[in-house]
Amino acid sequence: MCFFRDLKMENLETVWFTVINPYAGSGRTLHQWYRAEEMLRMKGIDFVVNMAGDGCHANQKAYEAARKGYRRFMSVGGDGTLHDTLDGIMRFVSESDSSGRHVPLSDFTVAVIPIGSGNDWIRSHGIPKDMGIVIDLIAGESFTRQDVVRVSFPGRDEKPSYMVNVGGVGLDARVCERVNRKKDQGKSGRLLYVEALIYNILHYEASDFVVECDSEKVFEGKMYSLALGIGKYSGGGMRQTPEALTDDGLLDVTVIPRFGLLRIAFEAFKLFNGKFLSIKELVSRKARRIVVSPLGDAQELTEVDGEVVGTAPVCFEVLPEQLNVLQNK
Repeated sequence: MCFFRDLKMENLETVWFTVINPYAGSGRTLHQWYRAEEMLRMKGIDFVVNMAGDGCHANQKAYEAARKGYRRFMSVGGDGTLHDTLDGIMRFVSESDSSGRHVPLSDFTVAVIPIGSGNDWIRSHGIPKDMGIVIDLIAGESFTRQDVVRVSFPGRDEKPSYMVNVGGVGLDARVCERVNRKKDQGKSGRLLYVEALIYNILHYEASDFVVECDSEKVFEGKMYSLALGIGKYSGGGMRQTPEALTDDGLLDVTVIPRFGLLRIAFEAFKLFNGKFLSIKELVSRKARRIVVSPLGDAQELTEVDGEVVGTAPVCFEVLPEQLNVLQNK
């Protein structure tokens, strides 16, 4: 279902363009969306319905909608749907810069109706999984601004990606890769992340990396994993960047150097209770621009908001403009 309603251009900025992933939430999305659709109409919220996965990818739909003049986007699904929606918006914003007709990122508003199996972004904004409350927040214009990160690959002709929550290099990305593969096989649930974490801890070999934060080298050596966060939560509630703030213009960085498996197993519970940074071996920083470079020929994976987007070397940089997002104030 790829279509646009015939609306006058001057009305599009107030109409919500929905990007619906019917495969999110292990196939529950469509059933729950019909309930949400009825609630939205009852609240008098104007929207157009668009399904992803029928030959029109979510990022392409969001891009075309932004070009047409839509400025409000409703992501219906999980973190992956949100990531694709943002990528489409940012593709349009970047093209507007190149053409000399700059469209500010602050013109755009993104809301999430959380139906997918992975819903980490909403936690940092206090958004519950209760659909009625979420729609009340949308109807009540409960928005705030948050940072967006551009993720690029130095020295390679690869298109950038964009991040609104948490990204990672190394073991973190390997966990996401395994989780996504299991989801493609029809599996779901928070335990997917735990299983993937345990599997990769047992099988992953640390590689040599250099990490620079705002041009200062903060780490060089064997690294299991690196996490970078605008938000606090990833992997079904893990907190690798527990002190991150979504609107401070900075990325929180946590480097996990190589250390013993028994120690990792002993400290793993701190991923869930907010005390992860109390582990003395970790290196943590706040910075606006982070470059992660492998030493040697290592081709380590990079993930952004739970989606594998490329390999290191990689640069994460907070954009100067912010995005309007739903927030439970």
